[in-house]
Amino acid sequence: MKMAQLSTASGIPVATIKYYLREGLLPAGERSGPNQSLYGPEHLRRLRVIRGLLEVGGLSIAAAHQVIDAIDSDLGLSHTFDIAQRTVSPQIDLETLSAEAVAQVDAVLSGWHVSPDNPGRLAAARVLQTFADLGQPDLSGWVPGYAAAALAVAEADLDEIDARSDRESKTEMVVVGTVLGDALFAALRRAAQEHVSSRRYSGGAS
Repeated sequence: MKMAQLSTASGIPVATIKYYLREGLLPAGERSGPNQSLYGPEHLRRLRVIRGLLEVGGLSIAAAHQVIDAIDSDLGLSHTFDIAQRTVSPQIDLETLSAEAVAQVDAVLSGWHVSPDNPGRLAAARVLQTFADLGQPDLSGWVPGYAAAALAVAEADLDEIDARSDRESKTEMVVVGTVLGDALFAALRRAAQEHVSSRRYSGGAS
């Protein structure tokens, strides 16, 4: 299909598609003339991935580029996971975290295979440190529940990846699932909070 047809099929303006091409997010089409290229289903699929990363996942162009490079690489799934996590996570210096907050997180993650610089470990410690700064240091009943929920979500993530039949789709699910999974879990948490608070505080009234 031509660029205009790709634009119609994807719902993305031609100018935006050209921008993605210049930025290297979208691979070039097959040359069909001096100023013409043809695009296939793989380009349409990639555009949908890009839109998901940028519009739903909230990634910057640079971050989306890193994520897409991981999809196109021949790295193993564990390395791809690492790239995806570090791309979508804030960069936190361990030296800025209190020993108490880090110890709290490590106690909850006891028995898990988690690297010292895992972005989730550091981000969780920063959250606990912030709670302590706000005068709410005792979260012993709350954090383990979150950890249990996170473990269940991680199992669901890997089950979804394992259900894919080929490496390309598995890798795409690792990357896109890491980004969009955060958005999905946050959205479902909002819905669950309304459901549980309604049951507890208003007798189930809508």
